[in-house]
Amino acid sequence: MNCMICQAQLNTSPYCPKCGCNVTAQKKAVALSNLYYNQGLEKAQIRDLSGAITCLKRSLKMNKCNIQARNLLGLVYFETGEVVAALSEWVISKNIMPDGNVASDYINKLQSNANRLDTINTSIKKYNQCLAYCRTGNLDMAKMQLKKVLTSNPKLIKGYHLLSLIYIKEGAYEKARKQLKIAAKIDKTNTTTLRFLREVDDQTGRMTSLEPRFKAKEKNRQEKDGRVIYNSGNDTIIQPPEYRERTVTNTLINLIIGLLVGASALWFLIVPAKTQKINNEANKKIVEYSDKVATQAAEIDRMQQEIDASSQSVNTANEQIAQANTKSESYDNLIKAWQAYNGGNYQNAANALESVDASLLSVDAKSMYDKIMSEIGETVKAAYKSAGITAYENQDYATAIENLLKAQEIGDPDYDSMFYLAQSYQKSGDNENAIVWYQKIIDAFPGTSYASDAKDYMTAIGGTPAGASAGQDGGGDGSQAPADEGQPQEDTGDQPDEGQEDGGGEDSMDPGTGDENQDDNNGDDNSGDEGDGQGSWEDTEEE
Repeated sequence: MNCMICQAQLNTSPYCPKCGCNVTAQKKAVALSNLYYNQGLEKAQIRDLSGAITCLKRSLKMNKCNIQARNLLGLVYFETGEVVAALSEWVISKNIMPDGNVASDYINKLQSNANRLDTINTSIKKYNQCLAYCRTGNLDMAKMQLKKVLTSNPKLIKGYHLLSLIYIKEGAYEKARKQLKIAAKIDKTNTTTLRFLREVDDQTGRMTSLEPRFKAKEKNRQEKDGRVIYNSGNDTIIQPPEYRERTVTNTLINLIIGLLVGASALWFLIVPAKTQKINNEANKKIVEYSDKVATQAAEIDRMQQEIDASSQSVNTANEQIAQANTKSESYDNLIKAWQAYNGGNYQNAANALESVDASLLSVDAKSMYDKIMSEIGETVKAAYKSAGITAYENQDYATAIENLLKAQEIGDPDYDSMFYLAQSYQKSGDNENAIVWYQKIIDAFPGTSYASDAKDYMTAIGGTPAGASAGQDGGGDGSQAPADEGQPQEDTGDQPDEGQEDGGGEDSMDPGTGDENQDDNNGDDNSGDEGDGQGSWEDTEEE
C-alpha cells in the first residue's frame, strides 16, 4: 500500500515513513474495501449478482483504486447483460493501471468479436425501442421486439422484467412466471424479479418454486453378507440380514406337503370356481371393452375439436402478425414519404406513398398522409396512370386495371384513366365491368364526344346506356357540355359531321389505332384530349 500523499510504501506504522502523515484512516478504508470485495466475490460465486453489485460498489466507494473490485464489478455487469456498464468499469480500471491489468484482456476479447459487439448494441437499441412501444401502449410490437432482443442477448435481465410486466398487464401470469424463472437463474436475489414473482403468486394463488423440480433419489446398497444399507435424510441405516434355516430335509418335506395341499385344493375347489370365474370375467371384459370403445370415440371427437380450435387460433395469430407487418411497412413508408416531402423530393415521396395502406393508419398518421397526398396527389395519380397505360399497351390488362383503379381513387376523375380502364376490362373479357366504366364516362362527361364514344363502345358489347346523355347521338343536337371543373366540351354540331353515325361501328377500339375511328366521330377532340393527358404526365415526372 502506498501513501496517498507522497506515494511512499507504507509499513505497519500508523504514520507514513516519508512524509509523516497519519495513514490510519487510509488503511481502514482500504481494509473495508477489501472486505466488501471479498463479500462481493462470495455472492458472485453463488450467483447472487445483485448482492455482489451492492458489495462491490461499496468497496469502490471506500477505495476507487481497487482494481480487482472494479474488474469483478464489470464481470458481474456483463453477466447480467449490462455490457455498456461493464465496459465502463473496465476502461476506468485500465486507465488507473495501464500495465498488467486483466481488464485489457476483457476489452480486447469483446472488441475482437465485432459481430457479437454489434449484436449487443442492436439488442440494447431494440430494448429502448420496446420501452417506447410500451409507453405508447403498443404492447404487441413490444412483445415481438423483446423476444428478438432476448434471443440475441439472453442474459439481459431487464428484458425479462419488461416482458414479464407486459404479460402481467395482459393477465398471462404463467408466461410471466416462466420469464421470471429464467431471470432468477441468472440472478437469484434480484429484487425486481422477486417482487414481480410475488405479484404473480398473489394473482394465481400458487407459490413459485425456484428450486429444481426433481432431486436425485438415494439408492439402496446391499452387501454380500445380506445387509441392506440405505440413507434416510442425513442418517445412514444398516439393516441386518434375516436368519433362515437352510437344511435340505426340511426343504423337501415342506415342498411335498405344499404340493399335496395344492393338488387337493385344485381338484375340489379351484377348478369349478375357476370355470365360473372365467365366464363372468369374459362377460365383464365384453362390457368394459364396449365402454372403452365408446369413451375413446368421444375422446377422439373432443381432441379433433381441440385440434380444429388450435388450428383456428394459429391462423388468427398468423393473420394478426401479417396485418401487424403490413401496418409497420405502411408506417415506415409514410415516414420515408414525409422525409422526402420535407426535403422537396416529391417523386420519392410519391413512390413511398404507393406502398402505404391508408386504412391501417391512425388518426394522426392519416392526417399526415392526407397532407402529403394533397400536395403531391397529382404526381401519384400521374404515376399510376402512366403505369396503367404502359401495361395496357403491353397487353398486361390485369396490371393496367390495378394501376388505373388506384389513379381513379386520387383527385378528380379524368377521361384517359376511365377510358383505358374500360378498354382493359373489355380486352380482358370482363364486359360487365367495361359497361360500368363506359357508363361512368357517360355520367362524368354528359353531352360530349367522350360520352358519345363511350355509348358506342358500350352498345357494341351489348350494354344499354342510361341517363340523359344516352339518347344523344354524338352531340348532333347542337348542345354543348358545360366547361366547369375542366371537363372537355363537345362539338356544337353547327357544321356537318358525317362520322357521328359511325361512332360505334367497331366492336372494340385499341387506343393505339383509335385515331381513324375518332376521325369518324369528331375524334379530333377526343384523341387530342388523350394526347394532352399523356403530356401532362410527362411534365409531372420532369418536375
